[in-house]
Order: sequence, then structure tokens, then C-alpha cells
Amino acid sequence: MAMNSLKDIYLDQLQDIWSANTQCLPVVNDLGRAAEDKELSEALIDGSNGIADGIAEIERLCNEHGIKPNAEHCKGMEGLVKEARAHGLSDEITDADVRDAAIIPQYQRMVHYALAGYGTLAAFANRLGLDSDAAILNKCLDRTYDGDRRMTEIATKGGVNKQAAS
Repeated sequence: MAMNSLKDIYLDQLQDIWSANTQCLPVVNDLGRAAEDKELSEALIDGSNGIADGIAEIERLCNEHGIKPNAEHCKGMEGLVKEARAHGLSDEITDADVRDAAIIPQYQRMVHYALAGYGTLAAFANRLGLDSDAAILNKCLDRTYDGDRRMTEIATKGGVNKQAAS
């Protein structure tokens, strides 16, 4: 697709965030299964549900705009997923508490990519007067921020990093 307008960029970025979400969903599920800490595991399961909801919302927006959601492959998320697998699910991590501590930054890196994507898309939608799109994207953005804050709470006040430090 030629990028001749903000709308063109907006549509391209919808496809990018759809690709990013579809790539990270399986690894977030794997991280959730690998986590020993109950609070962390539950947060990752909730994160997976939020990602799946985001995929459905973005797919709906793409369809409404007459574009295929899978027309773009997000290389940025591809790298983050590879890193999450290497550093959060590595067989070299033999202590469950250490694995739990390693999972948190891997998840948050992927979430931060989504935050940038949703935030930019919401701003573009607002600029383009796509109020309905902006409302959906802001809902996805808020949900993603909630997941990020929850993970930070687990890292700072929960038992995960405390157990790994012992």
C-alpha cells in the first residue's frame, strides 16, 4: 500500500498491531503456563484474554475499513517474541522463582510495544475524525495500561522478585 496520507499510515498501523498481537499471544500463553507464582500466572492469563480481545477489535476495524488484518508482518514484535522465548522460557533457567522474575520484563516489553501502537492509532483516529475507532482503540490502550501496571505491581510489591532474590 502506498503511504500518501495519514489514513494510509493509520490503516497500515492497524495491520501492524494486529500482527503484533497475533504473534505475542502464543508466547504470553506459554509464559502464563511457565509461571509458578499464582498471581503472575493469573495476570498473564488475563493479559492473554486482553490480547485476544484486542485482536478481535482490530480485526473488526480492519474489516470496516475494507483491509485485511493479516496483510502486514510486524518485525518488531517478531524480535520481542523471540527474546521472550529465549529469556523467559529458556531451559537454562532452572529455578522457578528466577524464571518468574525473568518473565515479567519479557511480558512488559511486548506490552510496551502494544502501548505505543494503540496510543498512536488512537491519536491518528482522533485526527482523522474516526471517533468510533478512537473509542475502541482507547479502550484497548486502557486495558493494556492496566495489564502493564498490574505486572509492575507484581514486580515491586508481589512475591516474585523477592523470592528470586533469596
